[in-house]
Amino acid sequence: MLKGIHPAISPTLLKILAEMGHGDEIVFADAHFPAHQLHSQVVRADGIKIDVLLSAITPLFELDQYVDSPLIMMAAVEGDSLDPTVAARYLAAIQPNITPLPSIEQIDRFAFYQRAQQAYAVVVSGELAKYGNIILKKGVTPVVA
Repeated sequence: MLKGIHPAISPTLLKILAEMGHGDEIVFADAHFPAHQLHSQVVRADGIKIDVLLSAITPLFELDQYVDSPLIMMAAVEGDSLDPTVAARYLAAIQPNITPLPSIEQIDRFAFYQRAQQAYAVVVSGELAKYGNIILKKGVTPVVA
């Protein structure tokens, strides 16, 4: 057991977060996401909601400060609607550890799938919210003197 590591972070997820470099992306997917169809590196976090995972990893994970939006979510398909509390819940989970808090970019479902295929890994969560998927782009960890 390591001190200071949230219990929602599995050893596999911790290894992946450490392996990622600047500009790499990780997908935190809802329970409905076709992760195994789209990607070969899939981590299971069944039963754990995405806001819990975001709260757990953001003390360890710097977001990319050199892009307009290091947070990307799937936009609703035409004729469907988003639950605005989902993005608000994710931002609330990130906010204590990331300042300034970036906005979330919304992209088309199929563009999101393509981006997920290029990600470093996909984490399948227990999140049940429709369109509950989010991509995080990793930044550079600041040097502490």
